[in-house]
Amino acid sequence: MTAKTIVITGASSGIGKATALYFAENGWNVAATMRSPEKEIELKKNGNIQLYRLDVTDHGSIEAARDQILSDFPKVDAVLNNAGFGLMGPFELAEDDQIRKQFEVNVFGLFEVTKAFLPHFRKNKDGMFINVSSLGGRVAFPYLSLYHSTKWAVEGFTESLGFELSQLGIKAKLIEPGGVATDFDGRSLEKTSSETIKDYDAGMAAFQERFVSNIESSEPITIAKVVFEAATDGTDRIRYAAGQDAIQALKAREQSGDEAFIKVTKERSFGK
Repeated sequence: MTAKTIVITGASSGIGKATALYFAENGWNVAATMRSPEKEIELKKNGNIQLYRLDVTDHGSIEAARDQILSDFPKVDAVLNNAGFGLMGPFELAEDDQIRKQFEVNVFGLFEVTKAFLPHFRKNKDGMFINVSSLGGRVAFPYLSLYHSTKWAVEGFTESLGFELSQLGIKAKLIEPGGVATDFDGRSLEKTSSETIKDYDAGMAAFQERFVSNIESSEPITIAKVVFEAATDGTDRIRYAAGQDAIQALKAREQSGDEAFIKVTKERSFGK
């Protein structure tokens, strides 16, 4: 049987890298895309993985990567839209370019990659888009308003897209990780700030100390295994919570209701 092929964006680190390795170890061909493939060492060692340059904010690089991938692999079976970053801090302090970058990467980049591979899936009447959302695509926490807004957009986009693609034999699914033990905070997280507006400082400090420092993170391989389940379980299930913190938080929100969940989150964040 011919090995299946998955395309992964943002494969240079974290969830993307772990997922590339896990799929390759399970017999899949992996087209691992990233902005700087020349810097990647570990993935190059695996014979089932090929590297491609792709920046989700660059239309030309998306098309070039797509064309090369479809030249190298006669059939792509799944696309994992994983590339993303987070913007943290008070909304008022966000610069316009930070806001636009947040949406260019997490939303419009995902749209572009999806649109690039749709003709291939439509031709084959087969294929699957797996979009990495977040626990933060279903619930919200302080000082992440812009990040949350992109992930909530991904949730709505994927659910709606799934209806129209189901008529063509194509599936759309969502992965909803909680905290992940990666370098997200270092290389994939930006913060809003101001030299003159200090009104948010006390709340932000309390949130960092009480909430952020107590996040229980999953290893990237835990999320990778959930992505593999989504790609291979043969079901029409759309949402896959990934990590115990995500599973527990989503269950708590469902059971307690909006008002109670928001009250607890406020208490955990600020102590009042």
